[in-house]
Amino acid sequence: MKPFEVTNRVVLSIAIPMTLAYLTTPLLGLVDTAVVGQFGNAALLGGLAAGAIVFDLVFTTFNFLRSGTTGLVAQAYGRDDRMEEQAVFWRACAIAVAAGVVLALAAPLLSLFGRWFMGADAEVSAAMDLYVRIRLLAAPFSLLNYAILGYVLGRGEAALGLGLQFLLNGVNVALSIALGLWAGWGVAGVAWGTVGGELIAVVVGMAIVLRRFRSQPRLPRSQLFDTAAFRRMLALNGDIMIRSFSLLAAFALFTRQGAQFGTVTLAANAVLMNFFLVGGYFLDGFATAAEQLAGRAVGARYAPAFRAALKLTAVWGFALSFVATAVFLVFGQSVIDVITTAEDVRIAAQAFIPWAAFTALSGVLAFQMDGVFIGATWSRDMRNMMLLSLLAFVASLLALTHWFGNHGLWASLHVFLLVRGFSLLSVLPRRARETFRR
Repeated sequence: MKPFEVTNRVVLSIAIPMTLAYLTTPLLGLVDTAVVGQFGNAALLGGLAAGAIVFDLVFTTFNFLRSGTTGLVAQAYGRDDRMEEQAVFWRACAIAVAAGVVLALAAPLLSLFGRWFMGADAEVSAAMDLYVRIRLLAAPFSLLNYAILGYVLGRGEAALGLGLQFLLNGVNVALSIALGLWAGWGVAGVAWGTVGGELIAVVVGMAIVLRRFRSQPRLPRSQLFDTAAFRRMLALNGDIMIRSFSLLAAFALFTRQGAQFGTVTLAANAVLMNFFLVGGYFLDGFATAAEQLAGRAVGARYAPAFRAALKLTAVWGFALSFVATAVFLVFGQSVIDVITTAEDVRIAAQAFIPWAAFTALSGVLAFQMDGVFIGATWSRDMRNMMLLSLLAFVASLLALTHWFGNHGLWASLHVFLLVRGFSLLSVLPRRARETFRR
């Protein structure tokens, strides 16, 4: 057992940099939507939203390369096992390269699937197809960036993670504006901006990690290819993959149902989903703190640190969710007006601002519990509770959208978030007792 103390300062030293880092991702989404929104065409906005959902459906399924790596590295860090930290990183990189190449080659098929799944009109489908085909070229770089970030966060190096995310998304924003708006490439320019950002970030990130590894003892080949460790990583990653796929399936169903209400409603929901993403990434900084500290506590077999991490990340998460909700309620209409010039989309989105704003509150527990369960590598419970939450979402969607239309769709999203959080919370005490009793 390697005791360490979890304080507000420790939590904030991870959460604040990573909150800033994660906020660059939805802000990137806002910029992309704003760039395409300047063309005043609801179909282009809908195509961008649909394309982003297809992309996220694919890549968030591989989010285990970030979250699984973080949990395993954090536990090795808690045990003070530098060699295993390296081994986890290189195993994740091998999976990232193999999967990324397959995804890039499969872009036409994935785009065809997306067009079938969304069932949108021809103009929306054409814009989505263009976006997906270009953006999937960045697949190997994107997945390698997941592995790099997972390693960095597993060691609690949030400032470095912040720098890498700022680099990735900063380059992406600059290229999206330059190519999408100034060069007039529209949706294609936004997609190429993503490719450029991912490439530059992976070059810089790998250079930093490799320089660090050169100053450490050489990793034995036998440890890198340890069969038991690989099996554990694959089992963990498989559970996280199912969890991530289920999560994205819920959001894909949300977008698809919005498309059935018409192109204007689809575009309005796309604008408002940026509110949810901003709130979510705002909370994700504290989820990351829970992830690293819970994993480190499990690796060190030190229950007091685990309990302190639970308490402090919950307090800070709820406090900041109130702030986020208030900001969205007060400034929501102004943000909508900046994002799109299409008046019909502005009017449609205005009616649903409260639904989007309160997702920050209903999602607090879901984000925190995800962080704890990923860090502790209690992946089976996380997988099972996510499947339960998806079933609750589908049931709500079928019942509520029939009677309440788009209001019912947003209510179903809140049901999904609440079930995720409380179902994991119900399992946590038993898992903690079993883990720290060993």
